[in-house]
Amino acid sequence: MKRKVLIVGGVAGGASAAARLRRLDEDAHIVLFERDPYISFANCGLPYYIGDTIKERSKLIVQTPEAMRQRFNIDVRTGNEVLSLDPAARTLRVRSIERGEYEESYDSVILSPGAKPVRPALPGIDHPQIFTLRNIPDTDRIKEQVTEAGRRSAVVIGGGFIGVEMAENLKEIGLEVTLIEAGPQILAPFDIEMANRLAKEMEQHGVRLRLGDSVASFEDADGAVKVLLASGAEIQADIVILSIGVAPDTGFLKSSGIALGSKGHILVNAHMETSLDNVYAVGDAVETTDFISGTPAAVPLAGPANKQGRIAADNVCGLATAYDGAQGTSIIKVFGLTGAATGHNEKTLQRLGTPYHAIFVHPSSHATYYPGASPITIKLLFSPDGAVLGAQAVGQSGVDKRLDVLASAIRFKGSVADLTELELTYAPPYSSAKDPVNMAGYAAENVLTGKTHVFLPRELEDRVQNNTLLVDVRTATEHARGHIPGSINIPVDELRDRLNELDADKEIWLYCQVGLRGYTAARILNQNGFRTRNLTGGYVTYQMSTYKPAQK
Repeated sequence: MKRKVLIVGGVAGGASAAARLRRLDEDAHIVLFERDPYISFANCGLPYYIGDTIKERSKLIVQTPEAMRQRFNIDVRTGNEVLSLDPAARTLRVRSIERGEYEESYDSVILSPGAKPVRPALPGIDHPQIFTLRNIPDTDRIKEQVTEAGRRSAVVIGGGFIGVEMAENLKEIGLEVTLIEAGPQILAPFDIEMANRLAKEMEQHGVRLRLGDSVASFEDADGAVKVLLASGAEIQADIVILSIGVAPDTGFLKSSGIALGSKGHILVNAHMETSLDNVYAVGDAVETTDFISGTPAAVPLAGPANKQGRIAADNVCGLATAYDGAQGTSIIKVFGLTGAATGHNEKTLQRLGTPYHAIFVHPSSHATYYPGASPITIKLLFSPDGAVLGAQAVGQSGVDKRLDVLASAIRFKGSVADLTELELTYAPPYSSAKDPVNMAGYAAENVLTGKTHVFLPRELEDRVQNNTLLVDVRTATEHARGHIPGSINIPVDELRDRLNELDADKEIWLYCQVGLRGYTAARILNQNGFRTRNLTGGYVTYQMSTYKPAQK
């Protein structure tokens, strides 16, 4: 007897599930419902088409209904919206332009409805020049506005990945762009120091930032939009892009009895099974588990959605494969910089009450004697027993491959000691004999073995009360160009001859430019009877931590 499988939604999770199902079962009757005309498109590429980096619209279409039918023999039904699921009758209620409302029976269902942009009930939110970006039709509407309609200014509301990408791409095609973010930083998966470096890059390329301010309402201004902020400020723009987050598109399931999380996500187990028999769910609409902590997590990323689609199809066909959880590995281009993150950030670790250490290193992307080397900032978070908990990196080049290595280390339960031992590719155009990943491991290992005690920039606020002395061990020229207030300058090369200038009763807090000379100074002082702490990542990290946007 042929198995009948209904798939609700395409794109990453649903389309992957459909293709995997067919490869596993040539005889199955597979029906894919998609309410839009497009079943599989490059949603991560949409901002870059708007910004003219991707020139041809057709490049966004990953798979057409016709090609899917021909290659995989799948009954693809675009323009068909699933209205409800009846687990007792094992049917879906569907509305089609051509057929009206009808029911479709199933043996198994895979739900992949995705997530929809949040559109808050603010006064004026229905202005015709306020847009969200979810799919190809949304992209077409925005593209028309910024090209044919000749719009010259835009406000992007929300500093997440899509908001930042939209701000960059709109700026690249010549618009005046303001990005508004209610939180204290852009890009919440990053910690403040790393987010600040990316924010500075945006400002340097002409994007105006307003952080810590939220939208109160919108008003029409002769066809344009006046954005009124909670602070009392007003900004006028030709178009507004809402990018303040997404919510699972699961409203059609509320009468089904399926178990949903507090924010409407479909609850699934490791086999992507829901609380309903023979009903599976994948993608942005599901709540799975955090790979590191095992706590509930909803991670709306394409990579996890594809993996989950494959796993759901396996389980429909009797293969007991499992999803081990998401670690939130992500990457973003911000003009000339790349930012990437994996695992937990400090905010998450603090919320979970997880003990951890943090270090920064600023190695070069490849051997400095080979042309084109540029610094990479790596932040590594690790447990007191050395387990790698999270990592972030920002730089001009080489960021992606370093974060991929660190993401792999987390996936395979690696430690900072493992990072020091990794044998990674080296030739002068690509890396150094000690790769930046190795360098992060060395710095972390020094902390764990007690060879150095470090502090973070935010701890400087407590320094005075702790009876400490802050010493800048860079050169006098470097100190004169800029330094941390309250510090004295004793260059590391003069330190041995000037020990008498230091008070042995005080803990000596050291810093240099990137942390290495500070570590050397700490080793000298420790072996001469002084208690020390070194600013991890040095003055560069301090500058990243204290950066404030102009708030224009």
